Amino acid sequence: MRKYLVIFEHTATGYSAYVPDLPGLAAFGETRDEAEQNAREGIVFHIEGLVLEGLPIPEPSAESATLEVAVA
Repeated sequence: MRKYLVIFEHTATGYSAYVPDLPGLAAFGETRDEAEQNAREGIVFHIEGLVLEGLPIPEPSAESATLEVAVA
């Protein structure tokens, strides 16, 4: 089992999601839960495609942090 970082962004029409370690993979949903489910399914589909093509599966390497900054 691998754990990939998924970035969620609120949009005018719902939520979008992308996975930095899997370029080209994007998911969308009207709710965050829907975007998360679509991202999960997209990751599985993307990796299955890499396996079928005989390509390496990228190791998870992206990290995240929430930074607190003072704004004048």
